[in-house]
Amino acid sequence: MDKSEKKSTKLKNFLKILGPGVVTGASDDDPSGITTYSQAGAQFGLSTLWTALLTFPLMAAIQGMCARIGLVTSQGLTVTLKQHYSKPLLYIMLLFSFPAITLNIGADIQGMGAVAHLIFPSIPVSVYCVGFTAILMFVIIKYPYQKIAMILKWLCLSLLLYMVVPFMVKQDWGLIARNTFIPTIKFNKDFISILVALLGTTISPYLFFWQATMEAEDMAHSTQKVIVNKQVLGDMKTDVNIGMLLSNVVMFFIILTAGSVLFPAGIKQIDTVDQAAKALEPLTGRFTYFIFAIGVLGTGLLAIPVLAGSQSYMLAETFGWEAGLDKKFPQAKPFYVAIIISLLVGLSLDFLGISPIKALLYTAISYGLTAPVMIAIVLHIGNNKKIMGANTNSKLSNILGFITLILMTVAAIALIYFLII
Repeated sequence: MDKSEKKSTKLKNFLKILGPGVVTGASDDDPSGITTYSQAGAQFGLSTLWTALLTFPLMAAIQGMCARIGLVTSQGLTVTLKQHYSKPLLYIMLLFSFPAITLNIGADIQGMGAVAHLIFPSIPVSVYCVGFTAILMFVIIKYPYQKIAMILKWLCLSLLLYMVVPFMVKQDWGLIARNTFIPTIKFNKDFISILVALLGTTISPYLFFWQATMEAEDMAHSTQKVIVNKQVLGDMKTDVNIGMLLSNVVMFFIILTAGSVLFPAGIKQIDTVDQAAKALEPLTGRFTYFIFAIGVLGTGLLAIPVLAGSQSYMLAETFGWEAGLDKKFPQAKPFYVAIIISLLVGLSLDFLGISPIKALLYTAISYGLTAPVMIAIVLHIGNNKKIMGANTNSKLSNILGFITLILMTVAAIALIYFLII
């Protein structure tokens, strides 16, 4: 075997490792997340770039725990909660998670519709919203898990578009480096609020459930019996780390784009993702705006199945329904009906007059309140030898996990404080 063949084999083996972790990380940068990153850059310039560096190890640690739980238990996080913890705790998690996920779906559908309308303005936003919802329903119901997973993997490439935009304008890379490695904190309501929003957007509880379930699904669909050993856990860690790295690199570049283009131009308020795309056009040209807009559509098509799927899996695992994206509709009717309902309710937000920015606010509140509790539970499961056997958390995972728990708890307290005053 020559060098080129060896490199080709290594690349193929590496690509095979990539799966749930990359999809989970990429889906975190959905249209609603892009809005938050854009607002951070537009309002505060480059001052929040350091948050992308901070959240990477924290996200990787928590999602790594969830992935390991899915691998070791061969089941979703909801089933583990149901078996080893009190039912009231599970139902409280569901009660807070479902409205947040549904509102997130609605905000993403509206964002995609608004951006598509900017590209082709002759068609109303509502028509795009209905069209995207119908396409997503068809794909989720029609195609098996393996096909959907492959589609989601390729949609991850749309995120690379955001890394191109900052290089289309002149940058002060010294200033960028300082803001990346030296944290800036301003003790005022607006700045603390955007920090809370960034944490809530990147470390979202629904991703915990999706990660664990997809790891279990991957094992179930493997052509060979999977034994959870060092190599399997190592491959999982690589997948998760790359996924979280991709997510945070995209977050970094979107903040950089808004901070270096919109902030200097005096555009300080971004309420919707289409505003971010539209604001770029007169400043950087139509091509840059077009790249940004296409990226929004790709991330929306990637994130919405993850949102709807995670919600449906949570329901199915709670009530013992047949579940799985590999099953045909008649085999898992309640599972697919739950997905359809979540998409339709999300779509209805546009027709009920609920603005995307309000949907994002309510989503952030729900995620912010549930995240500390869910992180504490994931940490407890990850260290429980009765559940995890010899595959409990490492010391580093626990340290990063506890730092995440403290930060998310402080963020939740800050969120409640700013809602009261």
